[in-house]
Amino acid sequence: MQAQRDWIRTYNALAEAPTGSNTRLRRRLINLSRRLVQDALREQLADLRQRAEENP
Repeated sequence: MQAQRDWIRTYNALAEAPTGSNTRLRRRLINLSRRLVQDALREQLADLRQRAEENP
């Protein structure tokens, strides 16, 4: 949840930043996006493992 809030804050800051001064914000947004995707994949894998254990 915290990563989502950070992503939203960074996205909004990037939207308001003047063109040319936003490389750091872009990099941060990319890193946060990557982290959100990895977290989602981990949750899906955990869910699949749990289902497999419940229904062998």
